[in-house]
Amino acid sequence: MKPWTSLAALLALPLFVSPAYAFEFEGELTFQQRQFGQTGAQGQDKSQTSIAIEPELYWESEEGNTSFTFSPFFRWDSMDDERTHGDVREALLMHYKDNYELRFGLGIVFWGVTESQHLVDVINQTDAVEAVDGEVKLGQPMVSLGLELESGLLDLYLLPYFRERTFASYDGRLALPGAGDADAQYESRHEEFYPDVAARYGTMIDEWDVGLSVFHGTNRDPYFFNTLSPYYALMTQVGLDVQAIYGDWLWKAEAIRRYSLESNTAFTGGFEYTYVGVNEGITDLGFLMEYLYDSRDEDAPVAGQNDLFAGLRWVLNDHDGTEFLVGGTVDLDDTDSMTVRLESSGRFSNDWSWTVTGWMFNSDNVTDPIYFLKRDDFVEAEVSWYF
Repeated sequence: MKPWTSLAALLALPLFVSPAYAFEFEGELTFQQRQFGQTGAQGQDKSQTSIAIEPELYWESEEGNTSFTFSPFFRWDSMDDERTHGDVREALLMHYKDNYELRFGLGIVFWGVTESQHLVDVINQTDAVEAVDGEVKLGQPMVSLGLELESGLLDLYLLPYFRERTFASYDGRLALPGAGDADAQYESRHEEFYPDVAARYGTMIDEWDVGLSVFHGTNRDPYFFNTLSPYYALMTQVGLDVQAIYGDWLWKAEAIRRYSLESNTAFTGGFEYTYVGVNEGITDLGFLMEYLYDSRDEDAPVAGQNDLFAGLRWVLNDHDGTEFLVGGTVDLDDTDSMTVRLESSGRFSNDWSWTVTGWMFNSDNVTDPIYFLKRDDFVEAEVSWYF
């Protein structure tokens, strides 16, 4: 049994020894269909069907200052054996007292404010078989302390175990097919048991929400050295995230300085301007623009080294919560390199919702990180039932 599953089983014991009135149970069952425009580079099918379930058990003490959340996840996929997988997203025991909050178990922590990418978000590993944008994360074993100070909030983290990134199988699509079949290599002799530490301080300065963060441990982003075997180096990262609202303008930015096998500085920043009450005062239309920079220039192993993101967000403000977002990122050094995405969502009822997502990739440069995705344009439709 893997360490994080053993930890989850141990932490779940309060669920079976606590009064029944303290429980809440809910969850989500999702039916997903992906349709690709072309067969894959290894001849993979154009149709991909999957079903995912993510229940959640919540327990709270009679005093109300201690709680436990248990949220496992499982997906069955018709195409990809690696995408048929399970994870414990959360098995987190939390205790509140005066000006502090103690957390122990497996959890998901999100840092970041920008739309096109999240540079400062380094606590959790990416579940890359779930989504191409890196937004879905694996549960991270942690001990965390949150302190409410007079000037702001300070969060401290000890992360005793590292999670390897998930990758598609050779029969799957997206997320470097086949990389999950190779044994991972580590810079540290402790491998996945190297203890990571992190901290974030958040405060308000006039209209600005400001976050300062630091992380030292195993780099969540693997290196690949002419092989499909991922190499996880150690790294230290210092990060800054800021955002502020001025009328209809939302300004936001993230910046990092990272020291690893190669050191780099990266920045993403821009704005969202919202026209409130268009279409006879009913809907809102937002214009987004962000600039993405990485000091490694064209040698950067990631997209966004000198790129511009622009998009439109249309919020209908209807009973069903319907929203649309269309946006694209273009490389300013090579305008033939670009990605375009469409996101839309809404509800059929209180218990049923829908999402439709589309991605288009274009690049003719073999050194471009999105080159391997150029045959993977796809549309993804989901219907979810909440129970």
